Amino acid sequence: MTIKLPQNQKIVFETISLTEEKTFDQISEETNLKSEYISGASFALEEQGLISITTHPISEFSLTDEGSHYLQHSLPELRLYEAVRLLGELGTKFDLPQAIDKSSLDKNEVSVALSNYARKDYGTINQGKIVSSREFDIQSDPEQVALTSINQGTEIDQSVIARLESRGLININQLTKRSVILTKKGASERKKGVQISKSITSLTPQMLSQGNWEHLEYTTYNVEAEAAPHIGGRVHILRETAEKVKDTLVSMGFQEMEGPHADSEFWINDCLFMPQDHPARTHWDQFALSVPPAQNLPPDLVKKVQSAHLNGVGTDGDGYHSPWSEDVALGVDLRGHTTSLSMRYLSGQAIGHLEPPQRFFSVEKVYRNDTLDPTHLLEFFQIEGWVMAENLSVRDLMGTFTEFYRQFGITNLKFKPHYNPYTEPSFELFGEHPRTGKLIEIGNSGIFRDEVLRPLGVTCDVMAWGLALERLLMLMYGFEDIRDVHGTLCDLQLLRSTEVSY
Repeated sequence: MTIKLPQNQKIVFETISLTEEKTFDQISEETNLKSEYISGASFALEEQGLISITTHPISEFSLTDEGSHYLQHSLPELRLYEAVRLLGELGTKFDLPQAIDKSSLDKNEVSVALSNYARKDYGTINQGKIVSSREFDIQSDPEQVALTSINQGTEIDQSVIARLESRGLININQLTKRSVILTKKGASERKKGVQISKSITSLTPQMLSQGNWEHLEYTTYNVEAEAAPHIGGRVHILRETAEKVKDTLVSMGFQEMEGPHADSEFWINDCLFMPQDHPARTHWDQFALSVPPAQNLPPDLVKKVQSAHLNGVGTDGDGYHSPWSEDVALGVDLRGHTTSLSMRYLSGQAIGHLEPPQRFFSVEKVYRNDTLDPTHLLEFFQIEGWVMAENLSVRDLMGTFTEFYRQFGITNLKFKPHYNPYTEPSFELFGEHPRTGKLIEIGNSGIFRDEVLRPLGVTCDVMAWGLALERLLMLMYGFEDIRDVHGTLCDLQLLRSTEVSY
């Protein structure tokens, strides 16, 4: 019984040899079929066991612009060697500037020539003198010969490929070549004869309306065949974790805060009892914007905050004894922390006066002029939170952290006393990295000072914190560099494959 195949499969099947492999390119030349048709037909024939496909990884080389220039003018070290040989005999010392001038190397080629001259043992360069120590034909230099071979498409000395690539003289493209050969089954079936199948691939409305669809032959499909991988979009793991943080804090009784990313220095720093000459308020630590000064600051609150800075709060208050200017307070910056939101809410300016007890949070971006490294970025997410209630203590704060981080599988927290201008007592939080075992700072916290709360009109205690969302990810997943998940150098495969764990 003859085998029936679609037209392209029949053409390819009858072209393939039983005794020697043929590449897709060879079949394309013999049949005038496009390569994509040959590829599709070949894989379909392979599924039926009629042919065997072999994959051959190959490297394709091409010259860069610099490589093409050296192909035409020869490598810089060869031109330098040739210049030295023209100056005199082997073993004779010549002034290096004289040799360079005679070689006509441009300023970008001089350093290339000097480093490769010694590497290839053409001679020595020492204390401004250059010597040629051996005689050879510059046209036989392996790297120069390889450039010519690549340009002509002839066989290449593989031993110099890595060196040419490191010098930026060639590009290497990794390609896949496929070849095919008949199987025993294929040879047996072909002896019986091959007919063109008149099967159709899709059912049309016309076939249904005419009623002839029942008498047609349809192409069979292998529904168990592996499909090509499809990489769709997904929510970034950082955003997914941020949403989990929000859900966790809401479940703990907190409400979410909202506010501007660009805000006045008054809300960002002054309300926090940060002196206006504090180093953290300079351009070295925060981003000032060239925009008009902030408007509509509450005049009464401005006076109270100014008084706290200059005179302190209460009978024991002393203030900073440093200048305070409303012009500075009106300057607009990108917020360096989301505590500016806390100041707006605690003062009643955001949603009105608040009576204790209250719990609020935000998970939003902040911006700092930091040096980029595995644990610092110019912009990152801060988990801001505070609790307003009577008679709060550090134990309440530590208990809140213990419960929050427990929701993410983190139970080994460390606390370290710390100084902040706006909280007293204060402490930093540390978590143990699951891979390195090192302690990583994950947040800062404390009880707001009277100098912060009293100008805002708050008479009870407020405990507050700022935690790093990216460092929470580091503890959850073992990431050692937050740039793997955030920024232009992030690992896309890691982001596609990592599942959010709670």
